[in-house]
Amino acid sequence: MLRMTHRWVAFVLPMTLFMVIGSFEPKPPELANRLANGQATAPWSIPYSFYPWIYTGKLIATLIALYLVWPEYKPLKTTFGWKGIAFGIVGGFLWISICELQLEQSTLRPLLRSWSLESLLGTGIRSAFNPFEELRGNTIGILLYLAIRGIGLVLVVPVMEEYFLRGFAIRFFAAEQWWSYPIGRVTVLSAIVGTVLPMLMHPGELFAAAVWFSMITFLAYHTKSLWECIVAHGVTNFILGVYVIAYGAWQMV
Repeated sequence: MLRMTHRWVAFVLPMTLFMVIGSFEPKPPELANRLANGQATAPWSIPYSFYPWIYTGKLIATLIALYLVWPEYKPLKTTFGWKGIAFGIVGGFLWISICELQLEQSTLRPLLRSWSLESLLGTGIRSAFNPFEELRGNTIGILLYLAIRGIGLVLVVPVMEEYFLRGFAIRFFAAEQWWSYPIGRVTVLSAIVGTVLPMLMHPGELFAAAVWFSMITFLAYHTKSLWECIVAHGVTNFILGVYVIAYGAWQMV
């Protein structure tokens, strides 16, 4: 077990690895064309075809980190029930609906353009790797990619992100001895952090993140259960994954 003063490492390490390795993920080819015109910030110059390998490496590293820090997570493990599932279903449809409105492009882009900050929107562009196009003809490769991407989306990300956000960040901004602060209890500041921080983590889905994470903060407040939030997150991501495959909306993941 980590010392009290170092417990934050267990909650921050998996998320840090996920984001740092993720920063090497190549962006879609159409972004490269915009880069040539100076319209976006340059991504790492790694071939787009390498995306599955980088994502797989990121997922493995995160899983290893979660395994190592699990002793710190176990005390926060609680039962869960239908509320997490219900919030996840509603949240899934809300996330998709808001993202499809593309409010960032219609409202933020003109504002940022007026301040010469339009390139900031480029940081929110996802890799949007479509295995049915990029791995065409490689059935096994497509199935492996969908399986690995699904594990990350539905199982790993909800645990990693909710433990970071509700297990650490919200409690850190609520009390000096944050490790003893109850899950689900919030202050005004920590409630704001619980919405603003995820928005910064999802720059391409600012409005969807604001609505969804505020809703899950309410779920945590109502149930006092971290795992209700994890279940809601997993259900939402499952619905999102199904939608992406069904409608080819790979820009959402």
